[in-house]
Amino acid sequence: MKHDHVSLTFAALADPTRRAILARLARGEAHVSDLAKPFLKRMSLPAITKHLQVLERAGLVSKGREAQWRPC
Repeated sequence: MKHDHVSLTFAALADPTRRAILARLARGEAHVSDLAKPFLKRMSLPAITKHLQVLERAGLVSKGREAQWRPC
C-alpha cells in the first residue's frame, strides 16, 4: 500500500524521539553521531538511524555527505 505524503509526515511526527531530533535540527544541521548523543543511554545508534530514515521518507530531513560524515 502506497502512503501519501501527509500520512508519512504524521507517522514520522508521532514519535517523541523523532520530534526531538527535528527540534535539534531546527537549530541547524548536525552529524548523525551528534543527533544520537542525547539518546544513546536508552537506544542504539542503529535505532537512531532508523528514526532518521523515517524522517527522510517523510521529507522532513535530508542527509548530505562530507567525507565519512553524514550531516543532516
